[in-house]
Amino acid sequence: MAPRSQPTARQVRLGAELRRLRESAGLKAREVAALLSSTSAQMSQVEAGLAGVSEERVRRLAAHYACADEALIAALVAMATDRTHGWWEEYRGVLPPVFLDVAETEHHGTFLREVVTSHIPGLLQTPDYARAVFGYMVPELPESELEPRVEHRMKRRAVLERDTPIPYETIVHEAALRILVSDRRAARTQLQEVLRAIEDGRAAVRVIPFSKEGFAGAGIEMMYVGGPLPRLDTVLRDAPHGTAFIDAESQLARFRDLLNKVAKAALQPVESRDFVHHMIKEL
Repeated sequence: MAPRSQPTARQVRLGAELRRLRESAGLKAREVAALLSSTSAQMSQVEAGLAGVSEERVRRLAAHYACADEALIAALVAMATDRTHGWWEEYRGVLPPVFLDVAETEHHGTFLREVVTSHIPGLLQTPDYARAVFGYMVPELPESELEPRVEHRMKRRAVLERDTPIPYETIVHEAALRILVSDRRAARTQLQEVLRAIEDGRAAVRVIPFSKEGFAGAGIEMMYVGGPLPRLDTVLRDAPHGTAFIDAESQLARFRDLLNKVAKAALQPVESRDFVHHMIKEL
């Protein structure tokens, strides 16, 4: 089977976890390849997410690496055998692959925790708000590229609207709520959408007001996606050329600490709801 030309973030993550297990066992790729009657090149493809791996091979590798963590093994098997073709697949070849990777990562998450300081969270944006954000890019996107981005952003809400919605907490700085990315009508509609998300239980929104003293974390923005176990959590951060997927254990621990630190500066959910309601009346 030919190597994948463009593995998904989930496929890359599976390969990275298998590589970490091998390295923890102190084994080289060629040693493991011999066990599987394979080659070092083929092992490298698996660990880079460029080639698939069967359940049987995942379990053989785990045994050879002396991995006794049954929960981790089960999670890796689930990743290896996953054949989900979600709604995001219709955008393959239409949008950059990272858009699909973000949607797939959210779909498989067990919880979402987010910090935003400059824009309304993507999962709560209205079409007009999203269109204004994407329309501000330089060079300006043609309509044929702008509308699919807006549609994709709206469809990401599926994780909040399914029968068992994903637990979602977002910490939003007052600046993000007040910036007029479009006109006042759109801003009011957007804040009303945030309020609806709070009231119908889709999102636990917590606001950091301008008046909060001692908050120097305005540059901290992230989406923290829970995995089936903490080791398989993922942090998504906007980068100059797309979204960065962070999964090293030391970095995950750092971002958990940062997230908890920022959360201490935020109002509680009921106070935040009242805060947003007051802002709507101001508009």
